[in-house]
Amino acid sequence: MAKTLLRSGNLDDYQAVGGGGQAVFDSALQIRETLRLRRQQALVECLAIPQVNDGGDRVDWYSPIAGPVVAWKAADEETRRRALRHLSGIMESAAALSRKSLQSNKTALQLFGSLLEKAVQFPGENHVFLVDGRPVIAFWGFVNLNETPRDDVLACLEVCEALPEPEVMALPPDPEPEPEPPAIVFARADEPLLAPPPVIVPEPEAKPEPSPLPEAAAESEPPAAKSGRRLLPWSLPLAALIVAAAAVPLLWKSEAPPAAAISEAPPLPAPVIPPAKPLPELTARLPLRPAAVTPPPPPPPVEKPVPPKAPPVEEPITIAAIPKDALVMEAGQVKAGTTRFLNGSWRAIIDVKDPVTGKAPSLRYQIQNNKGTARVVHGKNIVCRAEIFSGLHGTGELMIKSRGHARCADGSRYPMPEITCRAGVNDVAICTARYASHAGIPLTLKKTGT
Repeated sequence: MAKTLLRSGNLDDYQAVGGGGQAVFDSALQIRETLRLRRQQALVECLAIPQVNDGGDRVDWYSPIAGPVVAWKAADEETRRRALRHLSGIMESAAALSRKSLQSNKTALQLFGSLLEKAVQFPGENHVFLVDGRPVIAFWGFVNLNETPRDDVLACLEVCEALPEPEVMALPPDPEPEPEPPAIVFARADEPLLAPPPVIVPEPEAKPEPSPLPEAAAESEPPAAKSGRRLLPWSLPLAALIVAAAAVPLLWKSEAPPAAAISEAPPLPAPVIPPAKPLPELTARLPLRPAAVTPPPPPPPVEKPVPPKAPPVEEPITIAAIPKDALVMEAGQVKAGTTRFLNGSWRAIIDVKDPVTGKAPSLRYQIQNNKGTARVVHGKNIVCRAEIFSGLHGTGELMIKSRGHARCADGSRYPMPEITCRAGVNDVAICTARYASHAGIPLTLKKTGT
């Protein structure tokens, strides 16, 4: 009975995944047959049947069951929800079978377990179809280019649950607005709030000229005789001193010694009293002068200490990130002479143009323990295959060679390059490809699967 075609596509548009050094797609039919023999019928009916064209670069996926086909996006929410629960149970059964096979002592079962672990990967929801209401996956064993296998395989098929309608609650009536406070108006906004007190400048009084008085009368005049004068406290000691000086001659005359005493002793010279300076007139009122603010003297300049010379700043060491799909020649493995870092699927990017299409050929390698195969697609989708081997030289260089030219589907032969790699920065491989005696061409290896 003819099966229903679900989807077609080019293999170069996707990235194959695998395990144990082998891609899932290379053993797709064997995986479905093994699942059928192990009575995993639900899982078998969930995986579409691949069929590669004659060119080997395009694949058609057919449904293993009959019935009307509906794309995942075109199905209603309830149908997708039931299909997602069905898929979740199938994925749990596949994971349990994979773990059980990996724990086996047989190498074949271990390889089947590692392949089954990655076989349930698929690019996205556009590759899932509902056939008679049951889910069928196309392009299983593949992911989108530049992507890694998802931890949650069914994350892209999540169905949003219906959200309950929000309850409408009546809001309480708005409270009456409070009356606004009266506006404050400044009738005289330009006038100052506090007026400074008026400054009263006293008129200068006429000072009478001092009249000359005899020294004795001025010195003997008691303070009470100076009517209308007020002596300040600091002027009393000075007045007492002047009075005492004036009284010395009077006491000298009243207590004169007898004549006999005078004749016997020479007369003493009279003390010379300097004339007393006239006292300045003291007034009760002080002259009022406008106050002036004297700025403080500027502080003396402070010598700034010379800061010590800072030590030279060392530039930070920049460590370049290693791309996750790059070929890393681990130093420990290279020193031990092993090439475990080369196991897996690789895509070679080389700057060579095809004479027919003008584009670079598609070159892929599958290597395990220094042996493997190479697949080349060139021209008008002509597929060629060749056996390859690899090894390490004593200098630490990695060599990847083929056993002759690749055999193509149209019966022709295609030359294979000789690849040489050496460890560069962070042990990332720097590779060149050489065709016969031609000069080396830069080549990059990117990992596409394990």
